[in-house]
Amino acid sequence: MQPLVAAFADKADIAHLALLMWALGASVLAGIALRELGRAVRRFDDFVREIARFNTLFGDPP
Repeated sequence: MQPLVAAFADKADIAHLALLMWALGASVLAGIALRELGRAVRRFDDFVREIARFNTLFGDPP
């Protein structure tokens, strides 16, 4: 990482380095959010399946 920072600093292109760091950070946070959203969807799907199973076992007969 140090050679990359040094290369940017030598050309006085600190703004691009800051923009790169912001983009990488935002991408990582978006990835984490999508992973957590996927987990939440799976948990909700499991919940709905259990409710359907409960209704099948103890629901009123048709």
